Amino acid sequence: MHSLNIQSFSYEQRHSLLADLTLAFSNCGGWVVERKTLSPTDMAFQVEIQLSSILDLYVAIVATGVELTREGHQALTELCTRRKHMRIAAELGQIVSIRLEISFLDDITLHSLLASGSGVA
Repeated sequence: MHSLNIQSFSYEQRHSLLADLTLAFSNCGGWVVERKTLSPTDMAFQVEIQLSSILDLYVAIVATGVELTREGHQALTELCTRRKHMRIAAELGQIVSIRLEISFLDDITLHSLLASGSGVA
């Protein structure tokens, strides 16, 4: 089983984004193994999905308003490329485990980061 750990952030409202993400995971054929609150501003999802559906999952995550880090985009792009070159159904049926960690930011957080000289993602 291939495993990824992806960092991300969002300016979307937490409650609606979590509902949208849960629906997106389900619509792509994925299943949530664990959903965990890490802090008042951070959540983590452990999702498993077949490699054949990884492109659908990638699009669905971005469509919900989740912003992936550069490394997150690269990791998902690599899986999409691997999926494209697999021809055997058994290979496409491989399970991929993704831990998606989301930091919920707001305009105040962004302003604080910019004022302190820090960068986001």
